[in-house]
Amino acid sequence: MGACVLSAQGTAPPSRGTTASPAGQAAAPAAANPGVILDTAKGTIEIELFQSEAPKSVEHIIALVKRGSFYRAQRFHRVEDSLVQAGDPLTKNFQYRDSWGTSGSGNPIGVAEISKRRQHVRGTVGLASAAGPAYADSQFYIMKRASPSLDGKYAIIGQVTKGMEVVDKIEVADLIKDMRMK
Repeated sequence: MGACVLSAQGTAPPSRGTTASPAGQAAAPAAANPGVILDTAKGTIEIELFQSEAPKSVEHIIALVKRGSFYRAQRFHRVEDSLVQAGDPLTKNFQYRDSWGTSGSGNPIGVAEISKRRQHVRGTVGLASAAGPAYADSQFYIMKRASPSLDGKYAIIGQVTKGMEVVDKIEVADLIKDMRMK
């Protein structure tokens, strides 16, 4: 997937260049969305986070990433034809394999930031929770293919900008070497 990410409607997002102020002077460029880099055993995945669309969810994930060790040495615990999922700290220990996918940081976000604009297309990054979107915490998924049945049910927090070929190779128990801010 290239650096230009398509929106849910299939068109390129508006340019983030400078805009002229009323006085004719160039205004500062729009702030870019934050990004994370996910280093896995299979390669690197880069993700743009949608700060303005899911601010509390994105800030929660950023705080976990900035801890440095939260995602490090976790494993992907769910791999299906349509998605891969990670973010459960229990996956650091194979003795808990039967419970993988049931845990988080212990601090659910508490709001359901459901996008009316974004859809579950290839490369979409969302927050997972079996108890409902307001209970999402540290677990995230990356869509391998479009899944319209998920639209409106989970918070979409970002989009893969590089590394979808890596996502396609992920298998259950593959290691997250590190997750850091871009």
